[in-house]
Amino acid sequence: MGFGLEARDAASEAAYKTNVELWTLYSIGVAVTILRTYARVKTVGLRNLRLDDYLIWVGVIFYTAQTALAYSVGTFAGGLANNSMTTAQRSALLVTDPEYHSRVFGSKIQIAGWTTYVALINSLKLSMLAFYLRLMEGLGRRYQIPIYVGFGFVAASFVASVITIFASCRPFHNNWQISPDPGNVCQPAIAKPVIAVTFAANLLTDPYLIFIPIPMLWKSSLKTIKKIATTIVLSAGIFILVCATLKSVFLLVEPDDGAQIADEWGTRETFVAVITTNLPMVFHLFRIWLTKAFGSKFGSSHKTNYKSPSGGFQTIGGGGDYASRKGRGPASTDPITIGMTFTESEERMMEDDIKMRNMKTYATPVSEGETPSTSAIVVSNQIDITHETLSSRTSEQGATNAREVW
Repeated sequence: MGFGLEARDAASEAAYKTNVELWTLYSIGVAVTILRTYARVKTVGLRNLRLDDYLIWVGVIFYTAQTALAYSVGTFAGGLANNSMTTAQRSALLVTDPEYHSRVFGSKIQIAGWTTYVALINSLKLSMLAFYLRLMEGLGRRYQIPIYVGFGFVAASFVASVITIFASCRPFHNNWQISPDPGNVCQPAIAKPVIAVTFAANLLTDPYLIFIPIPMLWKSSLKTIKKIATTIVLSAGIFILVCATLKSVFLLVEPDDGAQIADEWGTRETFVAVITTNLPMVFHLFRIWLTKAFGSKFGSSHKTNYKSPSGGFQTIGGGGDYASRKGRGPASTDPITIGMTFTESEERMMEDDIKMRNMKTYATPVSEGETPSTSAIVVSNQIDITHETLSSRTSEQGATNAREVW
């Protein structure tokens, strides 16, 4: 039984290194999700969170489950499953041997791991699609139909993946059979049908989700450098596909280390997925912090007038749901520019609109013999809002574009 001890020792050492990486990436992923939620709550308030804000935490639940399962494979199963064994080794491994139970347990965890992986990835994709819906509120069906098609693609890929995981190996208990060899289809760590279907699902949905907002972005009036920067942020999901591709290739060309590779690259792929899904909101938050720390190098510092949108492409960073607000000016005809041209202070002004309505006003003091003026309103919290008579100067200012968020 020397082969068993050697395999177990090598697998345990590799599993320890994997666990260090596993919990480090998990901690960063959860921290970034917390930052995203903080940014959203700070901008719109807890009661005004939208579907994408809740779906991201559904993803975190599955992320936690997957991380715990990956940890269990390394800690309790020694990184082993019912793969990577010769026929002689399978025959020699007794049911009473601890390695036998480790391989059976590891195989069962692999099934659960594939399931939580599929649930996690697809919940993150649903969160991104819900985010797109929020951004494009009020733009009409031609902008929203591709998003609903994306929902269909994600749902179909999820169903296909789950069916493959649970139905490709029959009878189901062969998924953890040791001897005789159940064949590749019943070795969940390296099962080719599962690898192929999950990879195909990512290959279909990831590029589609990336390119949904890109055409509208490049038709906008933003500067080219801003379009490029925003495209990079929105296209960060391509790294998910890269990790999924690497995982699938390694599982196919190195089946002897299949369980370990599946854990390592599955961990990296899901980490990248969590980060990229949160990136648009966290990017905005970091920009605000950098602006406060380093000044105008990272943001706008001068005042500008703007036209408030009554609908259209919403702010990618702060997520202010402007379409639901009242008392705003005429809508701009450039939805992308609407959503990406407010400074932080302007967004805060819009989000504090309800509070502004409740402020008390006082008449402006006038000197004896002067005609009372209505040109100013003094607000009780020391904020002065000056209203000037419409003139050619204010007309020119009203046409000035707002500063850009990015």
